[in-house]
Amino acid sequence: MAKINVVVLGDPSEPTLKLLDSLSADANVSIAKTADGLGPDALAEARVLFNWSGSRAEIVNVLARAPKLEWVHARYAGLDGIMSPELQAHPVPLTNGRGTFSQSLGEFVIAGALYWAKDMPRMNRAKAEHRWEVFDILELSTQTMGIVGHGDIGRAIARRAKAFGMRVLALRRDVSPRPGDEDVDQLYPNPDLHKMLPECDYVVVAAPLTPNTKHMMSTAEFNCMKESAIIMNVGRGPVIDEAAMTEALRTKRIRGAALDVFEVEPLPADSPLWDMDNVFISAHTSDHTKDWLNDAANFFVEQFHRWKNNEPLKNIADKNAGY
Repeated sequence: MAKINVVVLGDPSEPTLKLLDSLSADANVSIAKTADGLGPDALAEARVLFNWSGSRAEIVNVLARAPKLEWVHARYAGLDGIMSPELQAHPVPLTNGRGTFSQSLGEFVIAGALYWAKDMPRMNRAKAEHRWEVFDILELSTQTMGIVGHGDIGRAIARRAKAFGMRVLALRRDVSPRPGDEDVDQLYPNPDLHKMLPECDYVVVAAPLTPNTKHMMSTAEFNCMKESAIIMNVGRGPVIDEAAMTEALRTKRIRGAALDVFEVEPLPADSPLWDMDNVFISAHTSDHTKDWLNDAANFFVEQFHRWKNNEPLKNIADKNAGY
């Protein structure tokens, strides 16, 4: 049987991509940073595109020059950085890395919740001043977590929050029953965001970035939250209106934040968020586990074997919805 031609948009020197050598019995794998680098022969015969780190424009170039293409896989869970009208209109299925990084993101959220429930900033200040200070702290089991975007990441968060005895609320577009609902005390459809927010001690944004979700957390939403509430973001930065959030934090309209993603990354050095004592910042590292790149490559290898054997692919995206 003839080998399947796979093209990869990525740096050929990336060590992780050596894991694709395991496909050598079934596939001819070509790797380059650009469509031009892949070359006309590889593109003409390509049946699979694995986007490791290619830009939106380079994916469009591949689509235009690969007439035999049957499937596109994207390394990340988020598709906002690569989605284009050309990709949306193309008939091939698109899959993503959803689920590969969810467990670590769920752990980051619990870390952020504990950071504020135990008032670790206050502990650190007392330590720096060599001051023995006794004060009351909170138990997570007495708190409510609201999850904005109950997809795979949201389900990983809910599972961990429920393990700590928290009351868990979740918001998503379709509230029909699905696996993971057993960890949620109440589901809300997207239009009911303002009904959910006043109930929450922690509001965790885990929604994908689409035209409908950009700035879905803005001034009106922060005004709905408790003054004691914490905002967290492990989804996409622009889902939160960062200027509105900064103002809510500056004026103590809400208590604090635990943020892994931002509207502009790297976070600019002159961002006021850096100097706020009520903001816990991670440099978009909450999914950077020791093996995160290997996990992403191995998931593609698993997907390839499913596709080759005519088994259902995991993580087929709704290209019109954007996730």
